Amino acid sequence: MIKAILVGACGKMGRFVASCAEEDSGIKIIAGVDRVNTGCSFPVFSSFDEINTDADVIIDFSSPAVLDSLLDYAVRKNIPTVLATTGYSNEQIEKIHNAAKNIPIFFSFNMSLGVNLICSLAKKAAKILGNSFDIEIVEKHHNQKIDAPSGTAIMLANAVNEVFDDKLNYEYDRHSKRAKRPKNEIGIHSIRGGTIVGEHDVIFAGHDEVITISHSAASKEVFAAGAVKAAKFIASQSSGLYDMNSIVALD
Repeated sequence: MIKAILVGACGKMGRFVASCAEEDSGIKIIAGVDRVNTGCSFPVFSSFDEINTDADVIIDFSSPAVLDSLLDYAVRKNIPTVLATTGYSNEQIEKIHNAAKNIPIFFSFNMSLGVNLICSLAKKAAKILGNSFDIEIVEKHHNQKIDAPSGTAIMLANAVNEVFDDKLNYEYDRHSKRAKRPKNEIGIHSIRGGTIVGEHDVIFAGHDEVITISHSAASKEVFAAGAVKAAKFIASQSSGLYDMNSIVALD
């Protein structure tokens, strides 16, 4: 049985993860970290320094603001960690890479297997279509989401851009320009409204034809299930940085 600490335990995603773990005989949430305790079935601590139990893995669905203290604790205790939070800065991502030199870290902008599949498909489409198609990414989320564009949209853009040796620019704000669309860019557009869980479209627009690769999440449970799967995987790995491709061969 894998023993897990859940960071952000009392948030919406934390509750989904706890629910998924309850239905999985291979993992058990033994403690949580959150600013408030809203009636979890396991002890919830307000800081990492207060944790008084040993664990095999950490699952984080909290906030980028927690990253420094989380990584300090995980490295100090040598605990494999799943980072499922979005909105990290480039500086924070560098800290994640540095911490992965000491402990195994599973880091993905999206924990859904389906999203990671369309990421692989978009990359393959870019290889086949080359620079003869314009590429646009549209992401839609609920009106409570803070970061824009979504981490998943950036992940999709980065995957496609790898095909072009990272030479394409990302355009987020085309309305401020009066110019034709150049070939060397990927347009990224964010929509916020209602209770949209998460929708992503990668559009390849060519001459007289359009190819769209899409993913729509109907519930946040898909992300929680992916995080639990990642936790069970990372708990037995050596130090390094892992993602969904480490679990399933998507390329």
